[in-house]
Amino acid sequence: MTCRRLRPLTKTDHFVVREIYADAIESQGGGLYSPVQISAWAALAWLPGVLDRPLIEGRGWLSLENDEVEAFALRYPSDRLALLYCRGRSARCGHATALLEQVEAEALQEGELILVTEASLCSHPLLLKWGWIEMSKEVIQIGGVSFDRYRMAKNLQARFK
Repeated sequence: MTCRRLRPLTKTDHFVVREIYADAIESQGGGLYSPVQISAWAALAWLPGVLDRPLIEGRGWLSLENDEVEAFALRYPSDRLALLYCRGRSARCGHATALLEQVEAEALQEGELILVTEASLCSHPLLLKWGWIEMSKEVIQIGGVSFDRYRMAKNLQARFK
């Protein structure tokens, strides 16, 4: 029997979160990104300083299945969905949706009326499906490699009326 649950992200979870970050990119990026893009992006999981501050200062949640951590979401700062990643083996199984619902509800409870994010080509369709609005498209550089992404926002009051 499968048992799925959410729990808050703690300091002891930082290593597994980095593993999930890299796995998500490497296992799900193939149809949307080149091998060079995937390599540059996945490397960010292990570079000192890149994820440290969001992990330490942010508020996050893990999605577990049978006590194995399969996905995570993190707000940093409090009005921004900074990270949302799921292991490839658990993609499209409801983890990201459950995490989004939790993060959005928590943010609203803490007084945030709008959440913003920068969505990858992977997360863009999911966020659109759950009521996020595309504000603009932009190009960024990671390790000297260009990436397209979308600035997005969600009115939390509309979601939870």
